[in-house]
Amino acid sequence: MLPQLSIGIFVHSEKIAGCAIELLRSDRYTLTHLKSAVEFLGFLKHNNHVDCLVVEVDRDLRSLLSKLQARSLFLPTVIFSPQPGEDGRPEAPPSDGFEAAASRSQKSQEQSCAFFYHPAEVQLAINRSTEIAASIDRAIAQFLKLSTPVPINDQSAMVDATAQLTAQSLLSRHQRRLAEKLRERLGYLAVYYQRNSQIFLRNLPSPEKQKFLEQLKSSYREIVLNYFAEDTAVNNQIDEFVNLAFFADVPVTQVVEIHMGLMDEFAKQLKLEGRSEEILLDYRLTLIDAIAHLCEMYRRSIPKEPLR
Repeated sequence: MLPQLSIGIFVHSEKIAGCAIELLRSDRYTLTHLKSAVEFLGFLKHNNHVDCLVVEVDRDLRSLLSKLQARSLFLPTVIFSPQPGEDGRPEAPPSDGFEAAASRSQKSQEQSCAFFYHPAEVQLAINRSTEIAASIDRAIAQFLKLSTPVPINDQSAMVDATAQLTAQSLLSRHQRRLAEKLRERLGYLAVYYQRNSQIFLRNLPSPEKQKFLEQLKSSYREIVLNYFAEDTAVNNQIDEFVNLAFFADVPVTQVVEIHMGLMDEFAKQLKLEGRSEEILLDYRLTLIDAIAHLCEMYRRSIPKEPLR
């Protein structure tokens, strides 16, 4: 069976929720109906494979979504609204599927930075709830084209560069996983990665640069410590490290410098313990693995053919 899209539905109105569930009931989707904010947040905390959220505008929506933003957790989202276009955001035109949505997404992001969750969300009028499936398609297509979860000229101005890079890294992981699932199911091509030069390492103020390098070093230390353990989590750690390096445009020489610095630290510790340093030679594999993953990110960042 082709992989199903996992949809999390958190809509207080039983009528709207029931309508959405009925319209989406097919072998294309796996549906999870969540009935409380606690259940909703718990579901997202323990489920890393949600493909799209369906929520509704109410008094708690901004608070709820701000908690996801604080965790740098961004997902394709359809928001039921009595009047799409509130808060200055114009309602997008009806969708005709992934192809047209992808071509319109960048323009729609530029038109307005007013949003509940992120610039790629889709607002859908309650009286047009029958368009939920097409809206999910549009939300996913726009999400795959999203270059940054929060526009640099909007809320992110109040967020430091390291936090932005962390959010960008997690966003790219969600995009890659979702694009791979869609490619299996629909033959939909993965998108290329768009980077923000304002948060490149070389463009950061000195304090921000130092803070980011410390985070990068800490991330790499965890990889080294776990590399030969029988814990598959190290693969995710390498992905996170490489994503951070990629979106900050960190040179490979900087990655090598981080590796050599850690090896020097470990060598000093081994000497104090009276142990041989030869074991550190094995960790050349760690460096090769990290650089190979980084090269793969650069290879993927160049589209080989346009989206069709």
